Amino acid sequence: MQITRVSEAEKLQYRELLLLADEQWSLVERYLSRGEMWVLVDGGSVCAECVVTDEGNGVCEVKNLAVVPSAQRRGYGQAMIEHVKRIYAPRYSRLRICTGDSPLTVPFYESCGLSIVRRDQGYFVRAYDHPIFEAGKQLTDLVELECPL
Repeated sequence: MQITRVSEAEKLQYRELLLLADEQWSLVERYLSRGEMWVLVDGGSVCAECVVTDEGNGVCEVKNLAVVPSAQRRGYGQAMIEHVKRIYAPRYSRLRICTGDSPLTVPFYESCGLSIVRRDQGYFVRAYDHPIFEAGKQLTDLVELECPL
């Protein structure tokens, strides 16, 4: 397993994977160019990606984290979070992740050591041009999680 940084010129080749985590491309475009993108390759195949941005005041944020569906539940998402913590700890004091109020993603991030610090009620209804569903549940609230680095 190897995690490498993606050049600016190569980011768009991962569009389908990015859309697994954030299915409205206009919103992905808002952070993709200002973020650093990483891919996890195992056995010669890309299994996961993440995009990390500088949010100022010592905070970096994982804006997008996706694992290829056939590679899920193998520890790749957790490996990406651990990589981000290790790489960004020298430059940042906190890691932030904002996600939907999903019964899958919130417990995953909590298992990676992040804690809920804020909820934005109705965010997904306001920000997206269509309803977003995960695990059979329509996402409505944005959940912000953080941990110290």
